[in-house]
Amino acid sequence: MSSTPQEAVERQDRHIHVGHYSPVPDEIDGLDLEVTGILPPDLNGRYVRTGPNPRPGDDSGHVFTGHGMLHGVRLRGGRAEWYRNRWVRTNRFAGSPFLRADGRPDLSAVTANTSVISHAGKLLALVESGLPYEFTPELETVGPCDFGGRLTTAMTAHPKEDPVTGELLFFGYSPVMPPYVTYHRLSAAGELVETREISVPAGIMMHDLAITENYVIWLDLPLVFDPALFGNNSMPARWDDAHGARLGLMRRDQAGQVRWFDIDPCYVFHVGNAHEDAAGRVVLEAVRYSRKAFHTMWQAMGGHVDEPRAAGPRMGEFQVGTVHRWTLDPATGTVREQALDDRGVELPTLNDELTGRHSRYLYTVTDSAIVKYDTVAGTSTSYDTPAGAAPGEAVFAPAQDAAGQEDAGYLLSMVSHGLEEASELLVLDAQNMTRLASVAMPRRVPFGFHGDWMPDQQG
Repeated sequence: MSSTPQEAVERQDRHIHVGHYSPVPDEIDGLDLEVTGILPPDLNGRYVRTGPNPRPGDDSGHVFTGHGMLHGVRLRGGRAEWYRNRWVRTNRFAGSPFLRADGRPDLSAVTANTSVISHAGKLLALVESGLPYEFTPELETVGPCDFGGRLTTAMTAHPKEDPVTGELLFFGYSPVMPPYVTYHRLSAAGELVETREISVPAGIMMHDLAITENYVIWLDLPLVFDPALFGNNSMPARWDDAHGARLGLMRRDQAGQVRWFDIDPCYVFHVGNAHEDAAGRVVLEAVRYSRKAFHTMWQAMGGHVDEPRAAGPRMGEFQVGTVHRWTLDPATGTVREQALDDRGVELPTLNDELTGRHSRYLYTVTDSAIVKYDTVAGTSTSYDTPAGAAPGEAVFAPAQDAAGQEDAGYLLSMVSHGLEEASELLVLDAQNMTRLASVAMPRRVPFGFHGDWMPDQQG
């Protein structure tokens, strides 16, 4: 007997996409959205965010594996003109398997559910298991993008655009076959101009990288792919103590040559920023997970761990990483690690105009607040959301008259209010962390992953 879309969604909720992650069953459009407060008139563009949203009837065994759905809000002249949501029409969405009959992967059969970027006039939805998917400013799918046939590996969901050169630096990883990691560089015009193998000893789930003016920083950490876990509709990766943990420095003018620095075992999903200090050291700030914290989070999202499943809250109701700083000294070969805070946070962001350069402020979220770190003063301030709400990643949008002030701008966060209420796009003043406005969504928007502010001049 077939089920209704709502029954299918409820059945799905009993698996892994629960609470704030519960999917919506359809696509809608909403016009002339209600605004509380005053939207800054210089916010002219689109806020777009993606995240996992299985279709009714799908059984996705891990939060990372649901079909990607784009949610967009069009802001212009102090008005919120529209909201719309669209599934990314990937080949996987159309029913194609990731592995072809000959055993080779179909890099276009992916979910496109992790992040969105704009580069060289293209809007791209990304997931690290395959190719990016181009979409229009109205969130309609164009198709997979392999940069003129030159990209033959997967593409990370967290490329880094150099704000000075305009280049986009990224990588792709292979779970079971070498080369396990491959570095790529796109020109400011969107042409793939460099590809190099990065030597690592095993297939690892490398989720992010960092850049500075002269370096790429690699994260070779103990989340490894295990062939025994493939085919169970989950993430086939587990923590491996024997793999160890290390950070790699690669000069951008010597791609492929990496100097490794051993660090205490940990995992990093997301970096904040990195820069080179006056002494030539490389400073990396990121959200660090201990082994125990990682296992708690990974279990909650449906991942495999080599120990009994622990009872605990589900993802979207807690954050367990903490902001850390590593200082790598190429002259002495040493690395120093320090915790900047003991508060559980995730999804670090910054003013992207300072990617790879010294920046003072990081913006993160907890399960109930948006937190701003002053990494120079060693202080933090926060904006607390109402009880039961879950703020999403806080995306920084620079003010038109920033006048060189790093934090002169706005933070945009899609806030979920649970299963029974519509969500809101919250707009904060990034300098003083006060609320300027909120835009009422015409529906509940599931908790997702990463978004971007795409000002009008970028499409």
